[in-house]
Order: sequence, then C-alpha cells, then structure tokens
Amino acid sequence: MEPHPTAASLVERKFHVLVGVTGSVAALKLPLLVSKLLDIPGTCVIRAWDCSKPLLFCPAMNTTMWEHPLTAQQVDQLKSFGYVEIPCVYKKLVCGDQGLGAMAEVETIVDKVKEVLSQHNGIQQS
Repeated sequence: MEPHPTAASLVERKFHVLVGVTGSVAALKLPLLVSKLLDIPGTCVIRAWDCSKPLLFCPAMNTTMWEHPLTAQQVDQLKSFGYVEIPCVYKKLVCGDQGLGAMAEVETIVDKVKEVLSQHNGIQQS
C-alpha cells in the first residue's frame, strides 16, 4: 500500500466527493466527516453521480441488522459493482448492542477516501 497523498499532490487535481447518508445513528458523524473531507485540498462538490468514478460505502446499523443474511447479500452486490467497502466496526452501539455495526471512524473514512482518490488519479493519468 502506498503512503497517503500529500496535500501538494492532491491540490494538483480537483475532486468531487458525494456524501450520501441514510437513516442511522452514524449520521450524527456527518458534520465531522464532511468537515474533514473539506480539509482535502481541491476535493468537495456535490454533483450528479458519475458511475465511472470510485464509490465508497460505510455500512452502519445495529448488530442484528448487520448479521442478517440480506445485509451480506447487499454488501456483496455493492462490492460486485466494484464499490469499496469501509467496514463497520465493533463497539457498544447506541441501541445498547455490543458488536459489529458501528460506522468506521471518521479518520479511517477520510484516509480511505484519500487513498482511493490518489489511486483513481494515477489510473486516469496512466
């Protein structure tokens, strides 16, 4: 794995990042996530989705929902499209469950976005 791009390497190119949120307690982290994404030089405008661009998704739900077989099918379907999963994490959830289902930490998500943007930029320029 290559190191994360520096601010100088990212500022050379403009990126458009679309952040979509569905109903989840993880939506409470949205302001912090967007704030951190805006710190990436050049990166964030909401536009219509271009399916040729990378798509990352961060599941967040209670443990019972996460362990349901339909969830595994849906995650597998998204991955089969080439979308990148940023896996949920194990912790005590707001509903009281202790287990998998919490959204990844904001820094983990931002680091993965930087990595994917850097890789996508390298592929386009090849």
